[in-house]
Amino acid sequence: MNKRQKYRDLINQTFDFPQRDFKEEKNTLFWNDLPLMDIIAQYGTPLRLTYLPKITQQIQKARRLFNSSIANNNYSGDYHYGYCTKSSHFSFVLEEALKNKVFLETSSAFDFEIIKRMEERKKFKKEQYIVCNGFKSDAYINKIIEAFNNGFKNIIPVLDNLDEVDKYSSISEPMNIGMRIAAEEEPKYEFYTSRLGIRYNDILPLYEQKIKDNPNLQMKMLHFFIDTGIKDVNYYWTEFHKALGVYCDLKKICPELNTINLGGGMPIKHSLAADFDYEYMINEIISQIKITCNNEGVDEPDIFTEFGSYTVGESGCVIFGVLGVKHQNDRETWYMLDGSLMNNLPDVWGLSQRFIMLPINKWDDDYKHVNLGGITCDVGDYYNSDAHINQVYLPKIKPGEKLYLGFFNTGAYQDTLSGYGGIKHCLLPSPPHILVDEKRKNEFTYKVFAEEQTAESMLKILGY
Repeated sequence: MNKRQKYRDLINQTFDFPQRDFKEEKNTLFWNDLPLMDIIAQYGTPLRLTYLPKITQQIQKARRLFNSSIANNNYSGDYHYGYCTKSSHFSFVLEEALKNKVFLETSSAFDFEIIKRMEERKKFKKEQYIVCNGFKSDAYINKIIEAFNNGFKNIIPVLDNLDEVDKYSSISEPMNIGMRIAAEEEPKYEFYTSRLGIRYNDILPLYEQKIKDNPNLQMKMLHFFIDTGIKDVNYYWTEFHKALGVYCDLKKICPELNTINLGGGMPIKHSLAADFDYEYMINEIISQIKITCNNEGVDEPDIFTEFGSYTVGESGCVIFGVLGVKHQNDRETWYMLDGSLMNNLPDVWGLSQRFIMLPINKWDDDYKHVNLGGITCDVGDYYNSDAHINQVYLPKIKPGEKLYLGFFNTGAYQDTLSGYGGIKHCLLPSPPHILVDEKRKNEFTYKVFAEEQTAESMLKILGY
């Protein structure tokens, strides 16, 4: 007779486990050493958690690797770490990131209201860099100019189209600007070239015609962005080298150009099997920039990076409880959750994104193949495949037992895309949101950032 297979055995056989962020003790899961079952007992489910120290850990890790590579390659430029506010605009995220003296990357006019409040709270200084990206509305342009006139002299609007430069004509003193390259998209896309940025062939003429002789505009930055992020694939390196070629060509006629901005972030873990060599990739980026610049006879630029998901993604998790089990036919078992996947994790529904999903309890129990169903009445509210395999396995549930499970590394974009605190499908409320900090090793503090959304708040939005 076969030996009984526990869920713990499945994980240990499939992955290198435990890992830095995940371990199992006494039949339950710990994430960043957090006692998740104790948190569930106190706050219930569904529940959203943000582990604030992870944000600082990610920033410090990237800085350490970039600065180490700069030293090892005898690279002459400096490194600057930036946070993309669009990944998560919450105040607790900005405050944690700004503890580490990062610059901010903006994408709308409203970002400046956040920056204004951060400056008033002495969390952000006027001397810090602000990089302004995106196709800009008049309101966005006006906020950029207003901030510059109010003393934010290290603001850098990145030109996204040929006409944008004309909108800074009211500037009465020198302001730094940048240009974004319109990179070619991956072959799988329905279009060839990014809708954002300026075409390769237009960059030098734009500088020559509208920037070179303008005493109030200084071309400081060339922005290179790949939507799929930094990956060790031919597509990335091909576009990267094309961008370096443009940088060198522009530098030869634009002496004040001194910065290359590597947009598109480093990946985060969406599977326990993830194996991204951060040190190798960063060293390759530094060394390739150095080699290209030396071959072209131009100075090595300062390097800016804008990391959004990398900064905040691994700080978040969403926990659900299983409300019940449904056997719909002879092969399909559904675990029905007490929340909605499409509401709380919209990338699961919209992009077929896969996150790390693990049970919180019952690691000593047998397991089976299941489908996860959200509580809405929508056929798309489900999850049936992990990142590493095309199935989901979870512990079996006996009558009277309760199973809890978590989706991890969900801290980027999910709240924004789902419209946090607004109207959700089937009028399901936004879950409670708990912030976790760590004062000393394994000594945690918990703060309720938001209670579960009330019916009254939703009815008010709906006009009742």
